[in-house]
Amino acid sequence: MREAIDADSERIIELWQACGLTRPWNDPATDLGQARAGETSAVLVLQTPDGVTGTVMVGFDGHRGWVYYLAVDPGRRGLGHGRDLMVAAEAWLLGAGARKVQLMVRAGNDVTGFYEALGYTDQRTRVFGRRLEEPAGRPPD
Repeated sequence: MREAIDADSERIIELWQACGLTRPWNDPATDLGQARAGETSAVLVLQTPDGVTGTVMVGFDGHRGWVYYLAVDPGRRGLGHGRDLMVAAEAWLLGAGARKVQLMVRAGNDVTGFYEALGYTDQRTRVFGRRLEEPAGRPPD
């Protein structure tokens, strides 16, 4: 396990795409670059003799740790790589000062059993979001 380097970028994006983690409105190269450049974020990779076979993005917002882009090469699932990546993510976040870790799972991505087996629970929290391409409208009068 190590932090991503420039030479990993193409493979990381391939993994994210193979795992269905990318979306047309998010440029994965931008996401990767911003996470790697941030002082409170990183992209960790699982390096095997065959190359990069897994990734996880971590970030600490000063209150909570967050996990994004957990990806394991589809041909290598079931070998414990996802668990190893989460252990590394939690260690990184703990070192950054986080005392709680959160992650979001998109509707339709049936990975809840994986996270539940690691001790994660549904926090019963709704997540709201908005694209920042345009300023927010005025609140209604």
